Amino acid sequence: MSSSRTVGWYPLGPSEGRKGSLVDSSLAVTDRTYARVDLRAVVSNFRSIRRTIGPHPEILAVVKADAYGHGGVAVARALEEQGCRRFAVACLAEAAELRDSGIGGEIAVLGGFLEGEEEMASELRLTPFVQDEGQVERWNRQARRAGSRLPYHLEVDSGMSRCGFDDSDPERLAAVVRSAEYLSFVGLATHHAAAEDFTSPQCEEQQLRFLKVVSALAGRGMRPKYLHCANSVALAYRAELDMDLVRPGISLYGYVAAARGDAPASRLRLTPALEWKTRIQLVRPVATGALVGYNGTYRAAAPTRIGILPIGYGDGLDRRLSNRGEVVIGGRRCPIVGLVSMDIALVDLENVPQAQPGDEVTLVGASLDAAEMASLLDTIPLEVLCRISERVPRIYVS
Repeated sequence: MSSSRTVGWYPLGPSEGRKGSLVDSSLAVTDRTYARVDLRAVVSNFRSIRRTIGPHPEILAVVKADAYGHGGVAVARALEEQGCRRFAVACLAEAAELRDSGIGGEIAVLGGFLEGEEEMASELRLTPFVQDEGQVERWNRQARRAGSRLPYHLEVDSGMSRCGFDDSDPERLAAVVRSAEYLSFVGLATHHAAAEDFTSPQCEEQQLRFLKVVSALAGRGMRPKYLHCANSVALAYRAELDMDLVRPGISLYGYVAAARGDAPASRLRLTPALEWKTRIQLVRPVATGALVGYNGTYRAAAPTRIGILPIGYGDGLDRRLSNRGEVVIGGRRCPIVGLVSMDIALVDLENVPQAQPGDEVTLVGASLDAAEMASLLDTIPLEVLCRISERVPRIYVS
């Protein structure tokens, strides 16, 4: 796969862009802000996971939420070229986008399906994670109508009190599997709440509960091909959770949560794949005491220069970064001042007196990554990356 765009000025044809944007290819479009996605880094992270787990467990690559803001189709295509044949999304709309783009192989729907979506799920050749008896019954009826054995993963709630079957009644689970006479039981799954937390016994307790279900079903002749529970943090810190299949998500894009407590070093060697950039649009001097931005939340303590950036919360730049976040210009940190508005953010250029309109500004990159921004916002890198809006074009490099 070659880069579909270049940084700066680029032609945007009708087959490019995100989510169906159509622009006359004779026109030039400027990058007021853009996210540069290095697919080489995604591939490198995928290979690191493969080396770490060895040849046996299969990889179910999680590309939900538009591949955590990186572009689901582009990422899936890059991984498919590396031999990945299994992808996971959250809903049917995401699955349909992958199928429409030509992605083959298994597409698992982690969120199951809503009533009435069974026919489309069957036509798209999807493999749902079923989470209650109603979903199993509807999927079984669809298989009977379609005249084919449709696959499913049965999800067990082992302690998150969220999605999946209650693990306390294995006989009931066995009855559910037996009742699905037109279905193919391909996987048994659970999800760990905090595999990175070695100060709590929760992960071990969840795994014991899951293994009791595995044993109970196996004793009744119901052992599917795939047992699986490992997400990115489990892959990083707990080799014992690899089982038959692993489900890397954020680790594909270069991040994994830091472990807490007496934990081993991460097994994974990861490279962040996304840089988020903008440019200085205008520079203006402000005098001592001048109020900056909406509501006058920042007052200049001394004469300075303010850089106006054509980016705001409409692009996904969190308003909570007002008067506390930073950007990088010319290799130097510059503070965000005043309130982040929908389309504009303001930065103090005192640290870069040479800065001029047109200069590149890094919001997320090697010197200021999504984890640092997330720490300022009391959130996680996944949210920072997923919040980058569709108004921000993704520029792919491979």
